[in-house]
Amino acid sequence: MVDQRSDPVAPPPAAPQAVVLPDAHDTREGHSPVTAHGCWYPSADPTGGRVAFICNRGGVPQLWTGAADGDDVHLLDTGTDPVIEVSWSPDGRWIAYTTAPGGGEHTRVLCVRPDGGDRRILAGALAGSTAYLGRWTRDGSAIAITTTDPLVGLSATEPGTTAPAEPYQEVPPGEWISRDGRAVLLGGAHHGEVGTVLLDTGLPGAVPTVLRPPRPAPYEIAPEPHLTGGGLAAYLADPSGVRPPELLATEPAGATLRVCDTTSDGRLVLLLRGPRGRREAVVLRTDSGETACTVPVADGDPWIGRFSPDGRTLYLRSDADREFAALVTAELGPDGHCRHRQVIAQRDCVDLELLSVRDDGRSAVLAWNVRGRSELEVVSLPASRRRRTGAGIGAEVDGSPPEPAPRPLPLPHEVVTRISPAGPVGLALAVSGSVRRPGVWHAADGGSPVRTPWSSRDEDAVAPGRPPPQRPEHLRVRARDGLELGGWYYRAPGGGPDLHAPCVVHLHGGPEQQERPVFDPLYHELLGHGLDVFAPDVRGSLGAGRSFVNADLGAGRFAAIDDVADCAAHVVALGLADPRRLAVMGHSYGGYLTLASLVWHPELFRTGVSVCGMSDFLTFFAGTEPWIARSAAAKYGHPERDRDLLHALSPMSRIDALRVPLLAVHGEHDTNVPPGESEQMVLAARQRGIPAELLVLPNEGHEFRNTRNRVLFRRTAAAWIERHLAD
Repeated sequence: MVDQRSDPVAPPPAAPQAVVLPDAHDTREGHSPVTAHGCWYPSADPTGGRVAFICNRGGVPQLWTGAADGDDVHLLDTGTDPVIEVSWSPDGRWIAYTTAPGGGEHTRVLCVRPDGGDRRILAGALAGSTAYLGRWTRDGSAIAITTTDPLVGLSATEPGTTAPAEPYQEVPPGEWISRDGRAVLLGGAHHGEVGTVLLDTGLPGAVPTVLRPPRPAPYEIAPEPHLTGGGLAAYLADPSGVRPPELLATEPAGATLRVCDTTSDGRLVLLLRGPRGRREAVVLRTDSGETACTVPVADGDPWIGRFSPDGRTLYLRSDADREFAALVTAELGPDGHCRHRQVIAQRDCVDLELLSVRDDGRSAVLAWNVRGRSELEVVSLPASRRRRTGAGIGAEVDGSPPEPAPRPLPLPHEVVTRISPAGPVGLALAVSGSVRRPGVWHAADGGSPVRTPWSSRDEDAVAPGRPPPQRPEHLRVRARDGLELGGWYYRAPGGGPDLHAPCVVHLHGGPEQQERPVFDPLYHELLGHGLDVFAPDVRGSLGAGRSFVNADLGAGRFAAIDDVADCAAHVVALGLADPRRLAVMGHSYGGYLTLASLVWHPELFRTGVSVCGMSDFLTFFAGTEPWIARSAAAKYGHPERDRDLLHALSPMSRIDALRVPLLAVHGEHDTNVPPGESEQMVLAARQRGIPAELLVLPNEGHEFRNTRNRVLFRRTAAAWIERHLAD
């Protein structure tokens, strides 16, 4: 760390500038509740009586508050910028939240009073900058914020930065799975502006499609990545503006930097840092800016843990030296060094997915990922003397009674996506399931969760007159190399065991994501068109252990492409899918796998829909955000050292093998996977006489958040697949 107070020579990065905004007084004009809406990302006030949450009942995800046990709701920000994260301050005076201006990938952090007044931007107001939330200080006087504004005058070799004193070493060939290997950190140029050509999709209800001329193909001109710029900095910001932002940490060449907690006295800070697959918890001393200790942690939820109230123990969701993530304690000395580390809650072959530690440090709520379904339990955390002896939960020390056994908490649906303490003992849970839309459930006084009145009802999951959603069947698939895969199979209404149905193999993004049994409007749209859906977890997905996540690293990605073909063959062999009517579809990395499957297995699918997918890794690295490129290098390869591998893995390098019609969909403001990735694939296909079209959604980034755009996307994709799978 650079201690800006003691080192006057090192110029500090530009601190985030606050911008006061007009009050957004509660109004529901133009925001009449949509029956089939979703509510998610709850954060309760200190009493647990009210909950701030995100809801798309007005057509776009917005910031709302509601009574935990009543139907009284208020819209706190009437703007149309989608809200991403929400956090109510521990003193109850502020609500911090993250928005995505214009629906793009550059986000900003705002604060507002619970009554909708005093609204202001805390960070991310400058064009091209990005900011996202950390955790509030224990007294609620400041909120941690990470910014990605360019850093001036700092380098990875200067003392005090969180980057190591020596440059990162490249991962040697054949050592991709090594947890302790360091990833090459690299940057990337922003995607430039290009002209547009309008195309007609010919589909009902579709808007004109935008096709932009691509940049030169990577095998003709190889863009060089920029290795500097886009550094990360973490601050403590006073939402009232009385104190200037306080710099906590910098990552001049970082991939991730999030403040997950601070001790009550402000001595120590818990950071999440590092690229995908190599993330770690860092305990930082604020007086010197030095790193006190680091512990490897699992990918997934960024809220990795918390300090105990006295700052002597760190509770972490970690897979250090393990195949599956567990609840780990690290005993800390006065200077923050780790004296002892042990596992206090674990399950065989099951990941700890979510961890929520109460402010008093007495208990925690754990969400376990059991083959895609969540199991929730409340555990009492060890007393200080029991922690010092190394005894775990349920042990007896010095004649004292054992800690209570974990208490299961019943769930109304399959998946929990967020846990928020609500008052001294209550909980606010974001719950989703295969037959309901996302909603917020409240558990008061340690009881069973109850749906909040402002969350949509299960029976309102789909519009009247449409068939009700069905629970999927979990299937196990054996890949050609013997690795076990899994996935969820959805049957279209009217399908029977003897009917070989047209089927869409849908591939999730990440690849470090997991297919979960939750209600997906896209799947319901496809099912309504008479199409079955099989949604597998190919190698590289979460939920099956660290080795499974790492199984696609480097050249292992060729096997992940074959996994798609093996999954399609499996549902055909079971008699579920018609081998003559298969389609493949996916978003982000799933979009890449879609393109790769079409050119590696051209005989298998009759059409494909790639959504925000990478078509060439070299142009992706040159066009994506710098911090995304740094993180992706650990997963896919370095665009200089691994140039040949990335070229071989890129669908554009095998474009001549494409045989079937292709639909590409992209958000116009996507800076994660720039639109040029879809543009160049579509244009190359059309030049070879392959039917190909590109749907560009306005005011969207890598994720589609506006309800109208989401509906357009679903209907366009379903109509395209139905047309090309018709007999």
